[in-house]
Amino acid sequence: MNFPERFSNLPEYAFPRLRTLLDHHQAGGEVIHMTIGAPMHDFPAWVTDVITENAAGFQGYPPNEGSPELRAAITGWIGRRYGVSLDPDTNVMALNGTREGLYNAAMALCPEQKNGEKPVILCPNPFYQVYMVASLSVRADPVFVPATAATGHLPDYAGLPKDVLNRTVAAYICSPANPQGAVASRDYWAELIQLAETYDFRIFADECYSEIFRDEAPTGVLTVAKDLGADPERITLFNSLSKRSNLAGLRSGLIAGGPETIKRVKQLRNYAGAPLPLPLQAAAAKVWADEAHVVENRALYQEKYTIADEVFAGVQGYMPPEAGFFLWLPVENGEETTLRLWQETGVRVLPGAYLSQGDPGQNPGEQFIRVAMVAPKTELRQGLITLRDCIYS
Repeated sequence: MNFPERFSNLPEYAFPRLRTLLDHHQAGGEVIHMTIGAPMHDFPAWVTDVITENAAGFQGYPPNEGSPELRAAITGWIGRRYGVSLDPDTNVMALNGTREGLYNAAMALCPEQKNGEKPVILCPNPFYQVYMVASLSVRADPVFVPATAATGHLPDYAGLPKDVLNRTVAAYICSPANPQGAVASRDYWAELIQLAETYDFRIFADECYSEIFRDEAPTGVLTVAKDLGADPERITLFNSLSKRSNLAGLRSGLIAGGPETIKRVKQLRNYAGAPLPLPLQAAAAKVWADEAHVVENRALYQEKYTIADEVFAGVQGYMPPEAGFFLWLPVENGEETTLRLWQETGVRVLPGAYLSQGDPGQNPGEQFIRVAMVAPKTELRQGLITLRDCIYS
């Protein structure tokens, strides 16, 4: 039996790869998990009440694009957060988690050719793995653009050769960045929007970490696009309740964009989507409309930033994250350090190379480890101290 070639060279996904690296070795101490970015703070207690009150909705098929109440809650949040007014009927759609939308946006929106050539989709490097798979699925060439200290840990798409930009149909960008925690400034967004206008490509803006930040709320692409009067079809925004509200299991995400963009994504989803069950949509609508729990959640992460800053004070190369809940820590070799940490201490982290592409010596993640600051504060502090003493002493 034949199988498609387009996925034949996919690297093993990060977490199965990590298990292969670590699980046949004995942990060197009490296990502290700092790998997966799965929020552990409490979500609002009333969420389960809303689901129970709307449980009869499990009997029916949910609307493909999201209930009117959920779409209204999403546009209401976008209006408050970004100062942009959107039509709940034509500018947004509810997602079953943002990974679905980040994949389907490429499927629904990226053309088969650009200027008579095979298209290119730009990806930051390191990157969220779905960007690469979406690119391969539409038979585009994924071009991985380093996001390192030299570029402020965001990709310098403007520095690419013109022949690459002339083939580009879309650019993925994550701000705040996973894993580095860097935030795109207003000037960065403006330059990227201008580049997209010049070379006629779309911006897929993954802002899933936008509500977890140290000092100031990150500027959103929709705000800058509005100020510049950019073509609304040029920008597609993605966000979710996973990090904002500690509800990764609720699978409530959003996609926002121009009317034609949303129309095409809706049409694809009519054939190939899995909309959120109605009781979960009812809960999501209430959560998008509530900000008090988000403020409380953010305060907990801000305490964790302080813990990390204290633990790594004086460690050369330590970069305090601007936002998100990851530490991107410099080491000599990420994979070797991860294995050493596990064998000597039981602290479990992720090698940076598992989140990036490139041959040895060219992979921008190979001299880093990613540490998820999701554990309770006492456990987090102990884990960070143990990590520091093992690899930086």
